[in-house]
Amino acid sequence: MKFFPLAIATLGFALAACSCSKAPDDAAAQAAPKPPQKTVFDAQFKALDKAKAVQGVVDKQKADTDKKLKEQEEGGG
Repeated sequence: MKFFPLAIATLGFALAACSCSKAPDDAAAQAAPKPPQKTVFDAQFKALDKAKAVQGVVDKQKADTDKKLKEQEEGGG
């Protein structure tokens, strides 16, 4: 008898979980997501992206310089 309240509560939760609820409309589910909200970190993310772009340019210039130096060392210049 001491498990009777627990059994009733479990049965109640199971019935509530399996209740017929209306499924969301497909149009609402396929709607475009909202654009992200601005945060205090947006300026930092923008600066980080800019720094990564600059680093790409610097790496390309270094690779070009290394290639020219190697050609000079091998006597190809």
